[in-house]
Amino acid sequence: MTLVGLDDTDSREHGMCTTYVAARVADAIEAAGGTVERRLLIRLNPAVEYKTRGNAALCIETDLDPDRAFALAVAAVDRLAETDDPRTDPGVVVADATGGSVPDAVADFARRALHEKLGVDETRALLDRLGYRHHGGRGRIGALAAVGADRAFDDWTYERIAYRDLERCGTPRDVDRESAFAAAEAAYPDAWDTVDRVEDELVCVPAAPGPILYGIRGDDPATVRAVAANIESEPVARAVTYRTNQGTDAHLRPGTAASVEDGRAYRVDGVVDDAPETRAGGHVHLSIRDGDATLPCVAFEPTKRFRDRVRRLRPGDRVTVCGEVGNGTLKLEKFALRELVRTERVVPTCPDCGRSMESAGREQGYRCRDCGTTAPGRVERPLDRTLDPGWYEVPPCARRHVAKPLVRGGFDAPTHPER
Repeated sequence: MTLVGLDDTDSREHGMCTTYVAARVADAIEAAGGTVERRLLIRLNPAVEYKTRGNAALCIETDLDPDRAFALAVAAVDRLAETDDPRTDPGVVVADATGGSVPDAVADFARRALHEKLGVDETRALLDRLGYRHHGGRGRIGALAAVGADRAFDDWTYERIAYRDLERCGTPRDVDRESAFAAAEAAYPDAWDTVDRVEDELVCVPAAPGPILYGIRGDDPATVRAVAANIESEPVARAVTYRTNQGTDAHLRPGTAASVEDGRAYRVDGVVDDAPETRAGGHVHLSIRDGDATLPCVAFEPTKRFRDRVRRLRPGDRVTVCGEVGNGTLKLEKFALRELVRTERVVPTCPDCGRSMESAGREQGYRCRDCGTTAPGRVERPLDRTLDPGWYEVPPCARRHVAKPLVRGGFDAPTHPER
């Protein structure tokens, strides 16, 4: 068997899409007499600065001869990649192997590509040591990670991607909203993030000027195909179902407030230290304390109603926060409220007149100047909390491709999914 890895063929400004290039490579393989056994769509570290939005790499598993597959992949990439963009640096990697038989070093490389920033020199050295065929530039990092992904990960979902004619790229996409919302409702929760019901958005339809018409994500291939079949739209030029690590939280690693590093994504336990504060731009900031260390966190404005959940946190709440760290700040994707503060200490009220008492002096408690009544110190008052324990997440319109929706289950506390 032969594994063909591809990455970094698209541009934020000019469009294209590596999943589309992979679809064209698969077409060429089949035209040459090969059989495509599997197509993998792998989301890599979302903190890599030169990525396009989803940071996807692709792998095609085929029975075609490796030399022939390599030649076809290089030809397709050279023809289709948006290399007019100086940030686009495509790569092709071809291995004479099956997805389950790649060496440990390649599987480990794939895992690290979700958690770290890897370099071209390290990648090239590993490729040469293994004798893998390779072509191009920085894209070889993601291409090699895609080749190792089948062994590296054990949680898989699926995406059905419908592509439009290339001639239509750059024009508004014609996707019927009513049929998309109806198909999403019928398949939920097995298909997720197709739409955002609260924001009234077609999440499955991208805004970038590339060839994707829409993409349907879910837990099994039959479901995503069925949803796609029920969406009315402009003509679909081709459609492909990918096995993917999307929606799995594969990018998150355990961390502490003292140990997190920029350019990586973590799960961190702690206690809310500074109360949430809404600042310029509508972003909500807070910090959590973990031992002697504190970690600033932020819920950005595009996370919409998720910010309301964050605003309801109070100092002393025990939480788990998840997200990418940049400039020392964790960008919230989801959080779990573990234990709530149920009371607060407040200035006592005079039992006779009902007015707030005043300080009687340092360490002398409180007194009512009108009635003369006293109290030894602040008193506990119950808090009216409007947030229940459990997991909270950003809405579908703000979710990263690799982030796991709460509706998929498997979390360690009650969940409050967004739809």
